[in-house]
Amino acid sequence: MKVIIINGSARKGNTLTAIEAFVKGASEKNEIEIIEPDKLNIAPCKGCGACQCSKGCVDKDDTNPTIDKIAAADMILFATPVYWWGMSAQLKLIIDKCYCRGMQLKNKKVGTIVVGGSPVDSIQYELIDKQFDCMAKYLSWDLLFQKSYYATAKDELSKNQDAMKELEDIGKDL
Repeated sequence: MKVIIINGSARKGNTLTAIEAFVKGASEKNEIEIIEPDKLNIAPCKGCGACQCSKGCVDKDDTNPTIDKIAAADMILFATPVYWWGMSAQLKLIIDKCYCRGMQLKNKKVGTIVVGGSPVDSIQYELIDKQFDCMAKYLSWDLLFQKSYYATAKDELSKNQDAMKELEDIGKDL
């Protein structure tokens, strides 16, 4: 299976640690590519609607090649730190630009990993999960998992052996 991971964090911290644990489990049986939005040249969506009349976004940047990769994937993993009770701007940018090819994203297998500095019973995780629930319903996604983790210090998640095993096992079970 071709798996695209969108890393919504620009830092090398807990979100990347979670991604690496997932990849450790998933890499044996799957082709994996990680998209790092902070390293791409992608303009925000202007809402011009021109993409609905042609093939892809009119912006001459990294949008179309990035969305091509996402559309070609069998499974998409969205990974993000919590920024102000929501997903990161880096991840939201990619999701917004997916509008140009939204119908090509129907019926995908999808998972989410959210890492935040508040306990997992905090409203912030629920808000992010609900946003993905709405996208999943609209695009008929098979939402395989939604995992949230609490970690504040840069290396805190790596010390949580239960979380690391859970993420690796999720990857293995794809």
